[in-house]
Amino acid sequence: MGPVPGLSREFPVPTSPPTSDFLAAYSSVLVFLAAIVGLLLFVLVLWKVLRPARFSEEKLTTYECGEDPTGNAWIQFNIRFYVFALIFIVFDVEAVFLLPWAVVFRRLGTIAYVEGLVFIGILVVALAYVWRKGDLAWVRAEDRT
Repeated sequence: MGPVPGLSREFPVPTSPPTSDFLAAYSSVLVFLAAIVGLLLFVLVLWKVLRPARFSEEKLTTYECGEDPTGNAWIQFNIRFYVFALIFIVFDVEAVFLLPWAVVFRRLGTIAYVEGLVFIGILVVALAYVWRKGDLAWVRAEDRT
């Protein structure tokens, strides 16, 4: 498969080490990063020195939305929460892949258009599978009884 017309460029491979002009151009980035790290360390040390070190049992307890925690924290959550979140993340990431394709698909030609349709078709099949399996329903039919 050859290069895509209009999108391929030839970039020369450097044969010599970076010149001082190159290093001078990016020295401001290095100075900026050093200043940020220095400021971060300064603020962390300042907070360590200034904060009061009075710990109490009440301060060290778990905070639960303004309520006192009761019972054991090791309870079993329904796996459906995690499955639903994973399905959302998968389809959300796929939407991110579709955005650049939608922006430039006219320039890429018919093959890219067909490839995009195949990709969307796979997503539709996956969505139909998850829907048919019942993983998109918050309360399943077998749980209602």
